[in-house]
Amino acid sequence: MPTTRTVIVLAAGRGSRFAAGSHKLAAPLGDGRSVLATTLGQAIASHLHVVVVTTEPFADLARQSVAARDVVVRPEVGSDPGATAVGMGHSISAGVRARPHAAGWLILPGDMPLVQPSTLVAVARLLDDHAVVYAQHRGKRGHPVGFAPELYSELLALSGDEGARRLVARYPAFGVELDDPGILVDIDTEEDLASARGGMPPGARAVVGIRP
Repeated sequence: MPTTRTVIVLAAGRGSRFAAGSHKLAAPLGDGRSVLATTLGQAIASHLHVVVVTTEPFADLARQSVAARDVVVRPEVGSDPGATAVGMGHSISAGVRARPHAAGWLILPGDMPLVQPSTLVAVARLLDDHAVVYAQHRGKRGHPVGFAPELYSELLALSGDEGARRLVARYPAFGVELDDPGILVDIDTEEDLASARGGMPPGARAVVGIRP
């Protein structure tokens, strides 16, 4: 029987557009927590199950937030010339495989710390009625993107860096309009980080009492 819906936090990217010698996921944000730790805090506050797909440098940080069994460690991009199972598609597939009996999966990049817990819940709820659901703000599509259980096999087959775009294009996707500009904010550069630090709303702190 399906269990609760699962948020798959993708944290296995290279972060190559950020400052040399550092990784965007490790950058301090707001109260001093890293970008990744803040994203995980938001996901956990939704009370949905959380799986983190990451690389070895961030595995311990992820285990501070979720159970060790829910941390999937992938090869770093470029770390092994012979490794082919890298990229966003492979990361999504690995996350789904780690929670095969979930009642749906929400894909959330680890560099999106301003997505509100209530947004995750809103997308999750709509998977009862739609195969693909995405958050949007003022008509602009953002994250998370949710997938219903019937797409399990196709999610497992994902590979490369394209992620799940083909699935979103292939199936009728429902956009839920939300008052959450954080769904459009990812931290790719130092300028993005500075902007996020200055614009974190009070609601970016953990919200309790929200149930899927």
